[in-house]
Amino acid sequence: MAKPDIEAILDAMTLEEQVSLLAGADFWTTVPIPRLEIPAIKVSDGPNGARGGGSLIGGVKAASFPVGIALGASWNPALVEEIGSALAEEARSKGASVLLAPTVNIQRSAVNGRNFECYSEDPCVTATLAAAYVNGLQKGGVGATVKHFVGNESEIQRTTMSSDIGDRALREIYLPPFEAAVKTAGAYAVMSSYNRLNGTFTSEHKTLLTDLLKDEWGFPGVVMSDWFGSHSTAPTVEAGLDLEMPGPTRDRGDKLVAAVRSGDVQAEKVRDAARRVLTLIERVGGFDAPDIPGEQAIDKPAHRALIRRTGAEAIVLLKNDGILPLDLTGRTIAAIGPNAEAAQIMGGGSAQLNPHYAVSPVDGLRALTSENQLRVATGVTANRLMPLISGPFEVDVYGRSDFSGPVIEHQSHPLGEVMWFNAVAPGVADADFSLRATTRFTPSETADHVFGLVSIGPSRLLVDGRTVVDIRETWAPGDNYFECGNREARGTIALEAGRTVDVVVEYRFVQAIALNLKAIRVGVAVPLSDKAFAEAVELARASDIAIVYAGRSGEWDTEGNDLPGLDLPGRQDDLITAVAAANANTVVVLQTGGPVAMPWLDKVRAVVAAWYPGQEAGNAIADVLTGAAEPGGRLAQTFPRRIEDTPVETGDPRTYPGKNEHVIYREGVFVGYRHYEKAGIEPLFPFGHGLSYTTFDWGSPTVDRPAFDGDGLVTLRIKVTNTGARPGSDVVQLYVEPPVSRVDRPAKELRAFAKLHLEPGETAEATMTLSARAFSYFDVERNAFISEKGRYWVIAASSSAEPRGSIDIDLTREVIEAVRARFSR
Repeated sequence: MAKPDIEAILDAMTLEEQVSLLAGADFWTTVPIPRLEIPAIKVSDGPNGARGGGSLIGGVKAASFPVGIALGASWNPALVEEIGSALAEEARSKGASVLLAPTVNIQRSAVNGRNFECYSEDPCVTATLAAAYVNGLQKGGVGATVKHFVGNESEIQRTTMSSDIGDRALREIYLPPFEAAVKTAGAYAVMSSYNRLNGTFTSEHKTLLTDLLKDEWGFPGVVMSDWFGSHSTAPTVEAGLDLEMPGPTRDRGDKLVAAVRSGDVQAEKVRDAARRVLTLIERVGGFDAPDIPGEQAIDKPAHRALIRRTGAEAIVLLKNDGILPLDLTGRTIAAIGPNAEAAQIMGGGSAQLNPHYAVSPVDGLRALTSENQLRVATGVTANRLMPLISGPFEVDVYGRSDFSGPVIEHQSHPLGEVMWFNAVAPGVADADFSLRATTRFTPSETADHVFGLVSIGPSRLLVDGRTVVDIRETWAPGDNYFECGNREARGTIALEAGRTVDVVVEYRFVQAIALNLKAIRVGVAVPLSDKAFAEAVELARASDIAIVYAGRSGEWDTEGNDLPGLDLPGRQDDLITAVAAANANTVVVLQTGGPVAMPWLDKVRAVVAAWYPGQEAGNAIADVLTGAAEPGGRLAQTFPRRIEDTPVETGDPRTYPGKNEHVIYREGVFVGYRHYEKAGIEPLFPFGHGLSYTTFDWGSPTVDRPAFDGDGLVTLRIKVTNTGARPGSDVVQLYVEPPVSRVDRPAKELRAFAKLHLEPGETAEATMTLSARAFSYFDVERNAFISEKGRYWVIAASSSAEPRGSIDIDLTREVIEAVRARFSR
C-alpha cells in the first residue's frame, strides 16, 4: 500500500474527526474513522512482556521476560536490544502495535515499589539500555512508549504528588534517559507521568511536553497520558498532550470541540496532535494492516531460551568464598525459604501478566539432582497478603446495589482474585451494581484458618454462611490495587480437614475511585508455626549444602506501593541466621526488586541477587548456582547497609515520601553512588559490583585525543584478558572525575561502559567514546551544559569503588551547549 498522505487526510477531516483521534476508543485502542479509512491501533502493557487487552489477572498467556532492574544488571545493550526485538513479536501476538514500555525513571529511592521496573540509579546506564530496548522493539515494527515523563520516582500518592526537581538535577539525572530514547533511538511515543512536576501536572506541563520534548528535542511522535492521568481539556492540549488514555474520552470530545470554537484551544494544536496520532498509525503499519488480529498465546522456544540466558546474565554474584559454582555430586541439598518452591518471576502492577509457565528455584534444581538428593522446607512465610485461594469463583452480577433483582450476568473466574478495568458486565453502570462471588474450599488440615479480603469498595466474606470479614461500613482505600483497594482485612475461623466449605464474597462498588478499577481478592492460609522454622533448620543441619531462597514478591515490589524498608519481610533474616549456624555451607539466593539489608552477610558463604528473571527463573538460577552459566550481572543500584544511609530516606518527609503533596529532590544530582561518595558512606555493595567465576587482567587505558577540544568524540580503549579457566564476562566502567569546579560536582560520574564476553585466555579490547557532554555539568543561570576547561581524570573501574586504571584528558577550551527549554522562571 502506498504511504498515506497524512496532510491530505487532515485536510479532509472535520474538527470533530480530528478531535476524536485525541482520546482512546476504549482501554487499549485508538478511535478509527471508517469514512477516511483510518484504522484503530492497539496498545499493550509491558515492559517485561506483552499482556494484551486482558486485565492484570488471568487473560491470554504471554511470555514473561526478566524485569527492568535485571536488564539493568546485565549492563548489556546488545542483549537488551535482543529482548526488545522478541517483545515486538510478543506484542504482535496480542494484536498490539504499540508497547507501553520501557520504564526509564531513575532509582532515586531504595524503597520505591517500582524500582524493579526501572533499570538503574544512574542516567548513563538507563539511557544506554533504554535506547537499545527502543531500537529492538521498533525494528520489529512495534512502537515504544517511553515512560513515565518525568519525576515518577515513588509510588506514594503518585497521582497527586508534586516532584519538585531543580533544573540541574532534571538535566543531569532524570531527563537523559528520555533524551536518549527520543533523540538516539527515535521512540514513537512518550507517556506523561501521573505526578506533578514543580507544581504542575506533567500532562499539563507546556515546558516539559512542548518546549523541551517537541521543540528542543525535535520529538515527532505522540505524547499520551498515563491511564486516567489527564485531568483537563484546554490545558492538556495547549501543553502538548496529544492522546488521552484510556477511552472513552472524559475531557476531550465535545468539550474539546467547544474549546476550539470558543478560542480556548488553537485549532492548529488539535491538527498537530491528530497529525502525530496518524503518523504513529502509519509508522506501526496500521494503514497497511487495518484489522486488529485476535490475541494468541504463542510459547516460542526461542523466547524461552532468550529468557533463560538473560536471567542468568542478569544475576549478580554479590559474595562468594569459593563455594560457587556448586559441585552437587554425591551431596545432599536443603532448599529452604519462602521462595524455594514459589516462582517469583515478576513484580506487581501494570507490568504483570499471565505467564505461559513459571519455573520455581526448586524446579530448576530438581532437574539436576537425583530423587533423594534434594529436600525442601519453607521455614517462614514472606507474603504481604494471605495466599490466594485457588477458586474457581462463580460470580453473579446484579443490576442493583443491594444484591437483589435478577442476575444480570453470571461469570466464572479461575482464581480468587478478579479485576475489572471497565464495567463488570455489559450494560451495568458502576453506581448501580453489586455482586456475589462464590467458591468452595477444602482445608487440608484441621486448624484455625485466616482469610484475607481486599476489594475496591465495601464487601464482606462469609464461610458457610458465617461472616468472617466485614468491611461494609469500615472500608477505605489503602495499599492495594494502586492505592484504590483497602489494606487487607483478615478474619479467623476454625475449619476441619477434608470438610468443604462455601466461601462467599458480597461486593458493592463505590464510584469515584481513581483509575475506575473494580476488584476483589480472597486469600486463606494456616499460619506457619515455630515447628516449621525448626524443621527447616534441622533440614539444613542434616544436609551437605543449604540454599536459602529468600526475598520478596510482586506483592511487595509493585506499582502503587512503596516498600516499608530494607529488611526482608517476615522472619527471613532470622531463618538465614539460624540456617547458617546449622550449616557452614549456606548459600543465599535473593529475589527482590531492589536492595535489601543483610545482617547475616558475614555468616554465609555466598549471596546471589537473582531479581525477578521471568518465567525461566528457576532454570536461570540453577544454571548460575551450578556453573552451567556465568553470573553475568553487575549492580546497577547501590545496596546500602541501612536505610538511613540512602540519599532520600533521611527521616525528613519533605525529601521522602513527601509532605503537603510535595516531595523535594533536595539531594540534587547526588543520587546513588554520587551520594555515598559525597557523604563518605561505605555501602554494603557498591554500584557496579559483581563477582565472576573466572579472573580478568586489565591493561592500561589509552586515549586517542589526550588534548580534547570538545568537538566530536574522544575514544578510550582498554584490553581485558580472561586469565581463568572458565568463560566469563566483565564490565569496563568509565568514570569521569572533574577538576576543581565553580559548582559542587560529584567526585566522579559514569559516562560510558562496555561488556566483554571472553573465553579462557582470550583478550579483547573495550572501546568507548566520550563527547563534550561527558565532561559537563548543567549551569542553571546560563541554561546550558558547561564543560569547563581543565584536566579530567578518566577512571576505568570494575565498580564505583574499584578503580583498575586511569588516564587524564585535557579539555583545551570551555564548551557551552546551550538548551532552549527553561524550567526555572
